[in-house]
Amino acid sequence: MIERKFSFSNIVLGIGLIFLYLPMFILVFYSFNASKLVTVWAGFSTKWYVELFHDDQLIDAVLTSFEIGVSAATAAVVLGTMSAYLLNRFGHFRGRTLFSGMITAPLVMPDVILGLALLLMFVSMASTIGWPEDRGMLTIWIAHVTFCTAYATVVISSRLKDMDVSIEEAAMDLGATPLKTFFVITLPTIAPALASAWLLSFTLSLDDLVIASFVSGPGSTTLPMVVFSSVRLGVSPKVNALATLIILCVSLAAFIAWWFARRADRMRRDAYQMLGRDQ
Repeated sequence: MIERKFSFSNIVLGIGLIFLYLPMFILVFYSFNASKLVTVWAGFSTKWYVELFHDDQLIDAVLTSFEIGVSAATAAVVLGTMSAYLLNRFGHFRGRTLFSGMITAPLVMPDVILGLALLLMFVSMASTIGWPEDRGMLTIWIAHVTFCTAYATVVISSRLKDMDVSIEEAAMDLGATPLKTFFVITLPTIAPALASAWLLSFTLSLDDLVIASFVSGPGSTTLPMVVFSSVRLGVSPKVNALATLIILCVSLAAFIAWWFARRADRMRRDAYQMLGRDQ
C-alpha cells in the first residue's frame, strides 16, 4: 500500500503540480503585500485591490481586452465552423489542399511574422484605399480573428470527423433540408466542440501580446500590453491583484463547469439504473 502511494508516477505528478501551481500561489500571496516592492513582504494589506479599481489605465485595458476577446472568439467560432464543415462534408473539391493550408497556416507561423504581415497589410490598405484610417480595436480584432479561426477550425473539425454522418443522412431522407439538418442535428451535436473552440479562442485573444503590439494604435491598449510595459519598469502590486482576480474568476468558472458536468453524469447514471430496474 505504501509503495503504491509513493510510486514514481505519483511523485512525478506531485512535482508537476507544484511546478505549475506554486507560482500562482506566490502571486496570490504577494497580492496582499503592503509594500510597493513585490518581493519584500511588509505585512498584510488589501489596499492594492482598492487602488486597482481606481487605475483607469488598467480598467480600460481589461475592458478593451474582454471586448476584443469576446467578439473575436465569436467570429472565430462562426468562421471556424464554416471552414470545418466545408473541409469535412464537401469531400475533395478543387483547391481543398490550398484552402486547408491557408486555414491552418497561423498555427505554425510565428507571431512576429504574422503580426508584421498584418501590419504591412493594414499600412498598404490605408495608403491605397484609405482604410483603416488608424490602427485600433478594429485592426486588433481582425488580427485576432485571423489566428483564432485556425484553432477553432481544428477543434471543430476533429468533432465533425467523429460525428456519425448517417444521422444527418437520415434527417435529410425524412425530408429535412440541408440547412435545417445543420441547425437541428449537426449544431447541437458539435455544441461541446463549439464551446471549447470559443473558450480557446477567447483565451488566445486575451493572452496575445506580440500580434496586438504590431497592429494596435496609441488609443487602444490591451491588458497584456499594459502588464508587459509595467513589468519592464518594475512589477506593480496592482498587477498581482488583477492577476489574482483573474485566477479567481477562472477557478470559479472551472468549478461551476465541473459541478454541472458531475450533476449531469449523476442524472445519467440514475436514469440508467431506473431503466435497468424497469426491465
